[in-house]
Amino acid sequence: MRELASGVVEWLNAQPGERILDLGCGDGKLTAQLAASGAVLTGVDASAEMIAAARARGIDAVEASAEHLPFPDASFDAVFSNAALHWVRDQDAMLVQVHRVLKPGGRFVAEMGGHGNIASIRVALMAVLARHSHARAEDGVNYYPTPQSYRRRMERHGFAVERIELIPRPTPLGEGGMAEWLRTFRRGVLESLPPELRDTVVNETVALLEPALRDEDGNWVADYVRLRFIARASE
Repeated sequence: MRELASGVVEWLNAQPGERILDLGCGDGKLTAQLAASGAVLTGVDASAEMIAAARARGIDAVEASAEHLPFPDASFDAVFSNAALHWVRDQDAMLVQVHRVLKPGGRFVAEMGGHGNIASIRVALMAVLARHSHARAEDGVNYYPTPQSYRRRMERHGFAVERIELIPRPTPLGEGGMAEWLRTFRRGVLESLPPELRDTVVNETVALLEPALRDEDGNWVADYVRLRFIARASE
């Protein structure tokens, strides 16, 4: 995801001396890239493991959820996020917090999964789960909004949306292909199943997806769609 973030990094246009919060900073690789601009970066992530990795890179990183940011009001010139917001369960609480920690007029620049993201993968996985009497296991795992609905949501929380776009981004998968993708990004879904069923669900989902997402050379491409935006906190 870090390698695919050039577009949203360009939209952020970090400036020397700015205080920027990287929301969902992960292991801090992209945070460190942003810090090279001369901006002052702080990372936040809900994963203790990711925070430890970010700190090992010298990032000022704090373990916390997006819905409960542990920073004073008006702490940051910008809040940045890449490939993280679609994991946030309470979007409204998160937006309240982002608006609170931004200085008046500060910008919120992010890229997340958008409407239609991994549609083929989700349909195949849900079909297999239903076949094995676990039809609801995929419910609520991620949030993939349309530009129109997310614009309305941000405006309700005091943001003026300057630009918002839905961007199709077919993404080649690495070694391990779709099976590894499922075991990584649907780990929670798989762990909710009986242990003896997990490999079966992965294998059957992969088989359903092969005609659509695997080419004749054996390469897998995930049907990613991203939502990218820049918005300003009301003054």
